[in-house]
Amino acid sequence: MLQPSFFIVGAPKCGTTAFCKYLDRHPDVFIPKLKELHYFDTDLKSKNKVNSLQGYLDLFAEGKDKICGEGSPTYLYSKTAAQAIYEFNPKAKIIIMLREPVEMMYSFHSQHLFNGSSETVQDFGAAIDLEAARKQGQEIPERCVEPQILFYRDFARYADQVERYFNIFGKDNVKVILFKDFTRNTATIFQETLDFIGADPTFETDFIAKNSNRKIRNTWLQTLIKYPPSQVLEMGKYLLPIPQSMRRALLEGAKAKLKKLNTQKAPRKPLESELRYRLMRELEPDTRRLAELINRDLNHWLQDLR
Repeated sequence: MLQPSFFIVGAPKCGTTAFCKYLDRHPDVFIPKLKELHYFDTDLKSKNKVNSLQGYLDLFAEGKDKICGEGSPTYLYSKTAAQAIYEFNPKAKIIIMLREPVEMMYSFHSQHLFNGSSETVQDFGAAIDLEAARKQGQEIPERCVEPQILFYRDFARYADQVERYFNIFGKDNVKVILFKDFTRNTATIFQETLDFIGADPTFETDFIAKNSNRKIRNTWLQTLIKYPPSQVLEMGKYLLPIPQSMRRALLEGAKAKLKKLNTQKAPRKPLESELRYRLMRELEPDTRRLAELINRDLNHWLQDLR
């Protein structure tokens, strides 16, 4: 079968990173170490890791004779990725992971702040209120190269996105996983998914939470790490008279260590109840439509509206 043959398509902040790590532990499964390839979401301004089909396929060369897959959480949001994946492999298995939409948006915003360039508005409510302006090209942070990731509500309207994959691949080839199920019954979801992609479901592994909420200690230092001044890079040529590849490796290593020192794990503050209620009410029609689409009771997503 053409590889890769399974795709974890999103949504963001719904456990895709952890699930990729768990699945890759299986002796018959291979997922590239390079995360979020963004090869098929060509309608978005994503940071594509590869620019050619051959370059994309080369990433799976180590997985010869294995069941290969990848996870790019913007594939769900993309309007063209589903069809592009189908044209690449019409027999592909699709995995969709969904989290309560308001919590997903709040977590997504926090991740952007941590990245240090995508989002600069610290207050989540204020960032939400800027969406209309940002869709007009206004209020976009100077270093944000993917403006669409700031359209939080659009990412949270799951129904059309899920239906797109159902229509293209058929429901039998799409597995929808709710984040609550994934975190509470990880072993069961893991085994079900192995069976879904054609791997031995009896394989067992340990499950440790990944991608927990992180905050940066110093915003200025985070920006400096990510965007070192050109003068510093130029000076490095003279201070370190070694091949460019070695100098780049040393720089990346130093940046990784500084980034780690500038990072702390910290739980997000509870979302203001008034804002949560407002967003939940806005998204209620989409949530109810999604519930019918995937045949699941999602009333727990709307509990604050009772």
